[in-house]
Amino acid sequence: MSTAASARLWIRDLARPYLRTFRPVRQTGALCGWWFLCTPAGTGRAPAPGTAAENLPPQAAGFFVGYLLDADACPPLDWQPPEAVVFAFVHPVGGALHGRLVAAADSLFRKSFHYIRWLTHRPPRFELHEQALAALVRHDSLRNWPEPRRLHYSRNFFIETLAWLVRSGLVRRLREECAGHARPLVPNLEGLPSRSSGRGRRMPKS
Repeated sequence: MSTAASARLWIRDLARPYLRTFRPVRQTGALCGWWFLCTPAGTGRAPAPGTAAENLPPQAAGFFVGYLLDADACPPLDWQPPEAVVFAFVHPVGGALHGRLVAAADSLFRKSFHYIRWLTHRPPRFELHEQALAALVRHDSLRNWPEPRRLHYSRNFFIETLAWLVRSGLVRRLREECAGHARPLVPNLEGLPSRSSGRGRRMPKS
């Protein structure tokens, strides 16, 4: 798969059913794909082509779906680019919103992470990085996939990962946090597979 395809509209269109209330914004460069944004502090300027954090609004939360082509584009994780990547984020790292939603001992991101890790054990597994922009992340190196099948495997990876994020309750809760009326975290258990299966059906509701 050519890296030129990394930020094509198909990624946005694939992710939209899962992240319907988040604003899609294209990202090009070493991090290629789409941000899906909510801006709790009001509207902010959209990301422009460039590195990950420097072009986000002053305060934002949401998801990124796409490819990482250079490890320096989204430090400090252990990347093996090129990688397919989906992550949830709160920006800026270290800010008050990040502290409440990511870093706190009983944070939304931490609860979502433990629930997803309990639910599925099939690699690549979700990771939690409290001091990284890619706070709750699932990623897989394209080096692990045959080149002729990379586009197909990428689609499957994005669908599966987004479905788990929806079912964990994180997509709904993060949307509610942005709107200022969050409710207690109650994962969406309807239609979930058993914990041992490690697989889930596509479920685009958010």
